Amino acid sequence: MTASSLADRLTVTIDRLGHRGDAIAVTEDGPVYVPLALAGETVEIERVGDRGRLLGVIDPSPERRDPICPHVGLCGGCAFQHWRREPYEAWKRALVVDALARVGLAPDVAALVPAHGEGRRRATFHARSPGGAAKGGRDILAVGFAGRRSHAIVAIDACPILSPSMAGALPAAWAVAQVLAPLAKPLDLQVTATDTGLDMDVRGSGPLKPARVAALAEVAGTLGLARLSRHGELVLQREPPMVAMGRVRVPLPPGAFLQATAEGEVRLSSLVREATRGQGRIADLFSGVGTFALRLAEESRVRAYEGSASAVEALQRAVRGAMGLKPVTAETRDLFRRPLLPVELKEFDAVVFDPPRQGAEAQVRQLAASKVPLVVGVSCDPTTFARDAHILCEGGYRLESVTPVDQFLYSAHIELVGVFRR
Repeated sequence: MTASSLADRLTVTIDRLGHRGDAIAVTEDGPVYVPLALAGETVEIERVGDRGRLLGVIDPSPERRDPICPHVGLCGGCAFQHWRREPYEAWKRALVVDALARVGLAPDVAALVPAHGEGRRRATFHARSPGGAAKGGRDILAVGFAGRRSHAIVAIDACPILSPSMAGALPAAWAVAQVLAPLAKPLDLQVTATDTGLDMDVRGSGPLKPARVAALAEVAGTLGLARLSRHGELVLQREPPMVAMGRVRVPLPPGAFLQATAEGEVRLSSLVREATRGQGRIADLFSGVGTFALRLAEESRVRAYEGSASAVEALQRAVRGAMGLKPVTAETRDLFRRPLLPVELKEFDAVVFDPPRQGAEAQVRQLAASKVPLVVGVSCDPTTFARDAHILCEGGYRLESVTPVDQFLYSAHIELVGVFRR
């Protein structure tokens, strides 16, 4: 049988799992990638090219279990609800080990640290409507997550991986999307659970007439949202969205980055604090609103650098209202374009860096040329972390330990904390 643009129905045996989570079946026409299957299973699939859609499991793996969500197979959000916890965690740890091995590194990799906790405290819902909501309401409006390998939206009313603090998030997303549905624009609705209520930032609506802004404000007030913003511009604020970070309460800017789970933030911060304990002066690079800086400042002087001016402002405001911290200063700086140079790094006893998914290659090259005795890297991508780790090790550092942290339960995403010593 040859691959074609037409769907082929066939039975295959799964050989292994790829690093992105899809199961791989080796056929005479080449590999076929099959979501939601497990290694060793015999399955029936519908194949188009090198992609297979799972139709049924003929011979299931003993590692298979029932998913906890009825949307599995349609929604693209979870890849592994069908996999038992022990082999799933071993596979995720192996993602880190394998990424490091590909660049010739074999540090001590600790057991995976579960960090889902109560669930996700932030989510971005997508809304799509052809317009004219009054003609059909929710019948023509879809609010939820993108389908697997698709731009189509899977409409949902509940998500079992969300924290209880997000209980009102989906109803709020539906209500706000309903107001904007007549515009027929694709919307992204980012919702974050804060200590003072739900914070929502809407993207994609384009400019709005005053009457529609007023309608949004009315809905936000009825829903009791802490804040509703549009592209970062305030629509309604009942009270400032606040999040506790260690001893400090931080006012979140609209659409601000926050670790996906509260448990994940605590686990990552604890690992960073343990690695840097006893250091007098610490630089926190890609600091965000102060996830690590504010906790590190309980024992050390901290200088934070972050590309987002609104995040830096939030960190500075949090520090002004805090008690019992060592000095914390913060600077807005694009570390991709203007990384800290060795001459600037020489004042620090330790450096912590937590970049976006693309890693911190430019900054890491400067760190490799510096004499900072201790570097702690936090990453949400083992591949870019491995690249950056290789650069540091080529520059004279030793990767002492790596700890994987799983706050993205049921997905192929994994966080980690790596400790480097010169």
